[in-house]
Amino acid sequence: MLGEKMSENSEGKARGGFARAEILTPEQRKEIAVKAAKTRWAEDVALATHGSADHPLRVGDLEIPCYVLADGRRVLHHRGMVSALGMARGGSSKGGGDRLVHFITGKSIKECISSALEEVTKNPIKFRAPNGKLAYGYEAQILADICDAVLAARKKGVLQKQQLHIAERCEILVRGFARVGIIALVDEATGYQAVRERDALNKILENFIAKELQPWVKTFPDEFYQNLFKLRGWSYKPLNPKKPGVVAYYTVDLIYERLAPGVLDELKRINPKNEKGRRKGKLFQYLTKEIGYQKLKEHISSVMALQRACGDDWNLFMTMINRALPKHIDGKQMRLFVSPASVDGQEMLNQSYELD
Repeated sequence: MLGEKMSENSEGKARGGFARAEILTPEQRKEIAVKAAKTRWAEDVALATHGSADHPLRVGDLEIPCYVLADGRRVLHHRGMVSALGMARGGSSKGGGDRLVHFITGKSIKECISSALEEVTKNPIKFRAPNGKLAYGYEAQILADICDAVLAARKKGVLQKQQLHIAERCEILVRGFARVGIIALVDEATGYQAVRERDALNKILENFIAKELQPWVKTFPDEFYQNLFKLRGWSYKPLNPKKPGVVAYYTVDLIYERLAPGVLDELKRINPKNEKGRRKGKLFQYLTKEIGYQKLKEHISSVMALQRACGDDWNLFMTMINRALPKHIDGKQMRLFVSPASVDGQEMLNQSYELD
């Protein structure tokens, strides 16, 4: 009876929702959708700019998904840490963190845990991964602190028999950290760190930049420009291939400066402007088919998703894109948007610029 009553209530709510939707005007439905999108994006969570579950931190046979947040913090995935430590995952809504907290606050190891470490483990960082999913994690150094505490507890002989395998995992992790750490210290002392970073950038450019001009194909969907004009409050004319000159600045800002480190500078170098201010080909024609062009298409799709979510709210859109897809300038990610000079000026809007 209770189940039938709950089912009836659910069906009643559903019918009520549909009925309400039917009497709303398109403008009202749109306003509700935009507010819902703003609410989803306004969550008080950190944003990860790098990292994915497909490229975890590997130490021996152990793997832990890792991320870098927008503020530079290196974060290890909560469940990944629990798994790497050999703990059975619990059912907490915070990614299995109850298992870790239970272990940290247990009698056998509590005397080896500082109050600060105990407090941190109770409050994992909530963040949004680059794929848009919410996750929980800890700053990377916390794992090293936990390992030190577990090994100290084993040395004192206070660990329970069923916890000894966790100490073995900690030993593997600590040894791995030591090997990686000594390499980083040598690189820093010898100056090789700068060479390593330069080599990494060269590898990115090799993957992204084509050796010769690729055939032209329509790359930027009309929707990208429709959404852009809507966000700026401009009238869009779909049959006119020429667009205001300022659109070129926005295309560079929203797309090419956020694609990958050094790519825009290299595209400009190999495809310079002539005396008339024109380039031999479009910038995207110098991207490799296998990687560069595909990443460009993925990036454009991500930008359009943000455009749709923000409706006609330009400030919200720029806030979201600077968080989710920050710029790459001089090999560093920048999150501050500076509008081009005279961005709303009539002179710039009257200039034509054929982009696609």
